[in-house]
Amino acid sequence: MLEVRCDRVRLPNGAESIREYVVHPGAVVIIPVLDNGALLFERQFRYPLRRAFLELPAGKIDTGEDILLAGQRELLEETGYEASSWDYLGVMHPCIGYSDERIEIFLARGLRQVAGQSLDHNEFLDLLELAPEAAREAVFRGEITDAKTITALYWAEALFSRKWSPCGSEGAGNSAILRAAAVKSPASPAPAEKRSPSPGPRRSSGW
Repeated sequence: MLEVRCDRVRLPNGAESIREYVVHPGAVVIIPVLDNGALLFERQFRYPLRRAFLELPAGKIDTGEDILLAGQRELLEETGYEASSWDYLGVMHPCIGYSDERIEIFLARGLRQVAGQSLDHNEFLDLLELAPEAAREAVFRGEITDAKTITALYWAEALFSRKWSPCGSEGAGNSAILRAAAVKSPASPAPAEKRSPSPGPRRSSGW
């Protein structure tokens, strides 16, 4: 469930205004690297835009769920794969103008298919493999337009080319990656605006 809130806020100039926004539980996106170096993608129809999108595996974080466990769960449910190595890369905020949603980014390696897909009753998606270079070209051709996927591919390219490491040691490569098991979900930053009491939430379901 998503929750729509309406807050009355006081602006820096002293005026009051209304801010409507969506409260989101957060999500994870996974970059699954197969043994042949290809990345595992999904093709899924997205109703709001009435078209299928090429995406990396992803999904919402359940209430109180550890973000690493959420990534492992989503990868297994959507692809049937487990990974022996998990690395936390970072976080993105896909819709800062109207939602507090955050998407945690993971790299998964040492993949092993242990089951078939275990999708929700009304969930349909196809799996396909793309080499990292082919995925990058698909972005430039406009075939991949999903924001979380593009962001995750940017992180992956910097990592694979050894231009970046989470520890901040340039050239350290994959060995410098922070282990995801030590990662905790970050606290939300304090709002810049002063809030007045909300008129009350309105709820809506959806991804």
